[in-house]
Amino acid sequence: MADVITTRCENAILEVTLDRPKANAIDPTTSRIMGETFKVFRDDPELRVAIVKTAGDKFFCAGWDLKAAAAGDTGESDSDGFGVGGFGGLQELPDLNKPVIACVNGMAVGGGLELALSCDLIYASDHSSFALPEIRAGTLADAATIKLPKRIPYHIAMDLLFTGRWMDADEARRWGLVNEVLPKEKLEDRVWEIARLLASGPPLVFAAIKETARVAEALTFQDAMHRMARRELVTVNRLSASEDSREGYIAFAEKRKPVWKGR
Repeated sequence: MADVITTRCENAILEVTLDRPKANAIDPTTSRIMGETFKVFRDDPELRVAIVKTAGDKFFCAGWDLKAAAAGDTGESDSDGFGVGGFGGLQELPDLNKPVIACVNGMAVGGGLELALSCDLIYASDHSSFALPEIRAGTLADAATIKLPKRIPYHIAMDLLFTGRWMDADEARRWGLVNEVLPKEKLEDRVWEIARLLASGPPLVFAAIKETARVAEALTFQDAMHRMARRELVTVNRLSASEDSREGYIAFAEKRKPVWKGR
């Protein structure tokens, strides 16, 4: 079963591939494996960036495995449920303060779109498409209902949620759902280019960015600024007391590239 998730590392980059034919649907067991995989990524100081991709060209991910659910495998009877990171291993994983990039090739449906939304950056092939068909089954796309109206214009998000219609890659780019759309044969090269760029950056700053953005989502601007001023954000405090906090200035003065140590 562990073979449904494969990983490979290049320096500080972890690539995680979901390979579960025919549609890369996620059942509770797969979700728990994904959660443990991303937990390892979160906790390994040598890893700085993750790429989330799937095998095949037709489906990025079809979301929740309805066949498993129909057979009674809903995850509710297991004490671990969907695992440490919630459905897909990412969307509820606490303190994940490293950049995660979604490499979307094919259809991202329901929970598959929610998996992509759990990432910080989304790059898609030009034949990719997106949909939230839960409305047709009389169910709620819970994570997407929370996240999507904050990522794209409200009325476009409501259109997708209310109708279950498909959005192609070009429209997704137009509304800002994805960062870039590329030909399939160029997608992975571009994703790795971005991953290498981020891996060469200051990890403590990335961590501070992610925690600040996450905390500020539920606060007013002034309240968020007050929390930082009161030193209530762990990653911001760690950054301000770190060697890296001075490295950028020193490197500039010495006319060299900064060397980020993550400490």
